[in-house]
Amino acid sequence: MSDNAYKDRIPVSQQALVIENNEPEKIGGTINIEINGTPYKVPFGMTILESCKMHNIHIPTLCFHEDLCIAGVCRICLVEVEGMRTLQASCAYPITQSIKIHTSSEKVRKARRHILDLMISDHYGECYSCNRNNNCELQKLAKEYGVDFYRYGHVQEPFYEVDKSSYSVVRDMNKCILCRRCVRTCIDLQEVGALDAVNRGYDTKITTFLDKPLAEVICINCGQCINRCPTGALRANDPSDEIWEAIDNPQKHVVIQTAPSPRAAIGEEFGLPAGTSLTNELNTALKMIGFDKVFDTNFTADLTIMEEGTELLLRLKSALVDKDPNVKLPQFTSCSPGWVKYIEHFYPEYLDHLSTAKSPQQMFGAVIKTFYAQEENIDPANIVSVALMPCSAKKFECNRPEMDSSGFKDVDYGLTTRELAQMIKEAGIYLPELSKSKFDEPFGEASGAGLIFGATGGVMEAALRTAYELVTGRPVPFENLEVLPCRGMEGVRQASVHLENVKPEWSFLEGVDLNFMIAHGTANAEKVMEALRRGELNDIHFIEVMACPGGCIGGGGQPIPTSLEIRKKRAEAIYKEDEGLPIRKSHENPHVQYIYEKFLTDGPCGHLSHKLLHTGYVKRGSYIA
Repeated sequence: MSDNAYKDRIPVSQQALVIENNEPEKIGGTINIEINGTPYKVPFGMTILESCKMHNIHIPTLCFHEDLCIAGVCRICLVEVEGMRTLQASCAYPITQSIKIHTSSEKVRKARRHILDLMISDHYGECYSCNRNNNCELQKLAKEYGVDFYRYGHVQEPFYEVDKSSYSVVRDMNKCILCRRCVRTCIDLQEVGALDAVNRGYDTKITTFLDKPLAEVICINCGQCINRCPTGALRANDPSDEIWEAIDNPQKHVVIQTAPSPRAAIGEEFGLPAGTSLTNELNTALKMIGFDKVFDTNFTADLTIMEEGTELLLRLKSALVDKDPNVKLPQFTSCSPGWVKYIEHFYPEYLDHLSTAKSPQQMFGAVIKTFYAQEENIDPANIVSVALMPCSAKKFECNRPEMDSSGFKDVDYGLTTRELAQMIKEAGIYLPELSKSKFDEPFGEASGAGLIFGATGGVMEAALRTAYELVTGRPVPFENLEVLPCRGMEGVRQASVHLENVKPEWSFLEGVDLNFMIAHGTANAEKVMEALRRGELNDIHFIEVMACPGGCIGGGGQPIPTSLEIRKKRAEAIYKEDEGLPIRKSHENPHVQYIYEKFLTDGPCGHLSHKLLHTGYVKRGSYIA
């Protein structure tokens, strides 16, 4: 962040005060301060907490999170500022003049210890059975500050009933420390508002609308609240016991598909740095655990490109050639279940703009229990289909009632990255030390285009790699197939690709600028939807939306903690793996070609593919569950 950026954090009244007092520092300049007796220069408006981080001085935090707005409610980051009567919350104290700061004085240490003692006195449960054991910020601070007994007592019985109503998220408010990270995540980061703080003082609690179960309120199941909760108050609804039971049942044929984002992140659960991809080591671990087949979700990501891309071209033909006034453009991607839930709840009048294509997870489920079952001569009733995903919303998606086009529940269980890591550890396996192995056939080879679905902009880039070549007969005009306008972490991005010298069958696209947008995080999706509502997107043809910040690499089932830098490193791992693959365009995937030749013989968006691989939003309306 630039020095000038900190100016915006200072209230106008404070800025005026600094100027009127004729302070020597200019707004946007630097200020001389002292931290623990050592002089430093810091940007005007930078908080004490950020200033200390900049100079490797540790201050504990709980309510603070890099992705969220400042709250200053937990007070664990208190510091002493000379000349001030009380201790100050360093996360919420912008530096506007020269000050002297003490971060570990006796007064500060005692205050932090008392705050921790008070938090722990209201924190029901013991650590051994908590899913955040050894990855809990409260537990970590208790150890750092020598909390070795309950100074103010300890809750002996749970006060709140654990809410397990949601397929995706479990809430245990007995472990809540009222840091409000979940509230700020849900309201500010995601613009959903399923959670909020009510009451005051000792009666304060985090709750839903009218204190209803999570499954009965407007929750999009994204799990971003889980990723930012410092304790075990929020967790994903874990199906691993049922999966173990299926693996141990000799009558069941248990298959698992793995998405690219978990493979780029699961190493973090084993102490490896963010951005360490373990794709082939994971294949080995899954076989050791007992899965009968290990498949690559990238195969159906390629299939999604064929179906979704064809649908877009058909919509463009209807609009440009047939002049159909009812065709809905722009077309939105539909592979993010949190985004689908978001548009269902907040913008149902625009559901016809969604692609009818299912997500890669659900396409795979339908293919496994039809085409694969036929090829392998297996009764689909005996197939248990598991999906390793970065996303807690995938658990909800696979339980939607319409996801049964195979005649069975297409995907039986959605498993997060964190949950699979725990299964691997339970099996006594240390993932980073394993040898590498390939995916199983007939879905063992996929393209780099399918791989980059894992990062924001990846679906759009994959679609352009194929659509541009199908229309023009030439590769997309970007060096090494890297469609750079699609990449990055800006919340909303817009670009275009000019089509010229197209094939005769696509002559109606000659000279057209294919305009596209990319948004990640539903707060940014809201910006796009409001622009659409105002009629400002009439020249946009295709929009990719991912519910989670950073796309799937920042999904609600990914390793904790998360931050912008961590998400960037995971994305880099995915792009690096894409560069090394022999096939990098979805339409060149031989397995995709094979399935259209042998099974989906009427081609993309044909009758059978529509039955198995599409939801029918356009034909049957909204499915709100």
